[in-house]
Amino acid sequence: MRRRLAAILAADVVGYSRLMGEDEAGTLARLKAHRAELIDPTIAAHDGRIVKLMGDGALVEFASVVAAFLCAVEIQKGMDGRNAGVAPDRRIEFRIGINLGDVIVDGEDIYGDGVNVAARLEGLAEPGGVCVSGTAYDTAHDKLDLAFESMGEQRMKNIERPVRAYRIRPPGAPAAGGEVAGRLELPDKPSVAVLPFMNMSADPDQEFFADGIAEDIITELSKFHSLFVIARNSSFAFKGRSVDVKGVSGKLGVRYIVEGSVRRAGNRVRITAQLIDAVDDKHIWADRYDRDLEDIFAVQDEVTGAIVSAIEPQLGSSERQRAHRKPTESLGAWECYQRGLWHLYHYAAEDCAKALDFLRRAIDLDPTFAPAHAGLAFALYYSVVLGFSRDREGDLARALEAGRAAVTLDENDPFVHVALGRVHTVRGEHDTAIAACDRAIALNPSYASAHFGRAHSLWQCGRAAEAIASHDEAMRLSPRDPLLWAFMASKAIALILLGRHEEGLDWARRAQRQPHTAIWAFMPEVSALGLLGRIDEARAALDRVRRLKPDVSVAFVDQALRITDA
Repeated sequence: MRRRLAAILAADVVGYSRLMGEDEAGTLARLKAHRAELIDPTIAAHDGRIVKLMGDGALVEFASVVAAFLCAVEIQKGMDGRNAGVAPDRRIEFRIGINLGDVIVDGEDIYGDGVNVAARLEGLAEPGGVCVSGTAYDTAHDKLDLAFESMGEQRMKNIERPVRAYRIRPPGAPAAGGEVAGRLELPDKPSVAVLPFMNMSADPDQEFFADGIAEDIITELSKFHSLFVIARNSSFAFKGRSVDVKGVSGKLGVRYIVEGSVRRAGNRVRITAQLIDAVDDKHIWADRYDRDLEDIFAVQDEVTGAIVSAIEPQLGSSERQRAHRKPTESLGAWECYQRGLWHLYHYAAEDCAKALDFLRRAIDLDPTFAPAHAGLAFALYYSVVLGFSRDREGDLARALEAGRAAVTLDENDPFVHVALGRVHTVRGEHDTAIAACDRAIALNPSYASAHFGRAHSLWQCGRAAEAIASHDEAMRLSPRDPLLWAFMASKAIALILLGRHEEGLDWARRAQRQPHTAIWAFMPEVSALGLLGRIDEARAALDRVRRLKPDVSVAFVDQALRITDA
């Protein structure tokens, strides 16, 4: 067994699986071109030896740490240039880690902690960045015109001792500590910056269209009081620059970044958008929109609405997952609120009880936090309508009190009006409920839950046709909503009330296929089958309901659905 001291460079493609899933042949072709035209020649020019390639990554050995540093910086600078003008969701970017350490030589291959540390450092690097070990830094940092940032000691999987790590910056980059030390503190609620969309069209006059999309997304997201949205002038300061989302996140003090591109060809336009958690370096969502440009402003409005309606639920889901992963004792008011919603959206008795506990804790931590009061009203409402409550009248009174407190604390938050509206719905006060939802829609026309809340009262007071239109608007605005099963089940009931039993049956069964459905996804199926004369199937459907709620009865339905239309 032979050993030697070597500088090891480990490189990996960022988001390789996503790129391959979207365009396997194109990704492979572009990666092959990058290797042939930039990466392999640069490695050879610095006397590096490619030990092995691993699909989306490479392991390279150098005799000199200086050569490894220069090679890494040259590759990243070259890739920055090659990615200029490429849509954000199609860029091939590398992370690179470099270590100086002892390696075991086995033929043409190398092994050992020296290699493992380089691979772990690569995982710490930013997209387009280089991360190096303390041993490599000590050997070469004063021999090159490069800036470094200390990352402190890093614990690494299967490495016994912590490893000092540094970010390497190309010439002209900020001195060590400049960007990290100046990072703004994140707000309590989800924070997002929408970067200027890149104009990928040959026509520079289309720049206004790309800017208009980004500006409209900022405007629409700002209507959600649950979000902290960076103003247009701040996010547009990055226009025309190749940006590192982690750096933008630090400079603007936001967790989430929205970026995208616009490409026009003749009378067709393709718009891409993606949502990134820049703090955790995680890709959350991406989509592509192809449209005809008969009316450019109508297209701008339509695509903006589609992007915003996709982003807002994704942000909510990401925040709920983040809060759920944190230890209970370290949760703040916002995180208790999100943890409460996480449990509430499982629609089970035990989860509903936990949701109530977390929401009450959020109020104890911050009595002025309006969404926590609204969330408590919502959770009490669900406790009643799903049959979990042991004190129906008391819980309804507490829900009404919480909803009114939320509106008093922040009358401009659409969520508080929707929560109060749902309480009025289960009390049979449908005109008041519809007015509350209309107020929420006036504050934010894109708020799907307000359209659904309105629909739910509409059919209960005899306006089923109007209800169906509101259901459809809610589903168009939020096709990935955690309440989608309820949108569908409620529409099923409205269709049944109109005598459209087959359609109602179809929508009830669609609701049942959604994740985390509750009893009301199954009840309309029983009604539709019974009204269609399919009695044996209706009995089987009723058995499925009884598995969810053994004591289900007509009285339970009458209490949960306060239908006022004779």
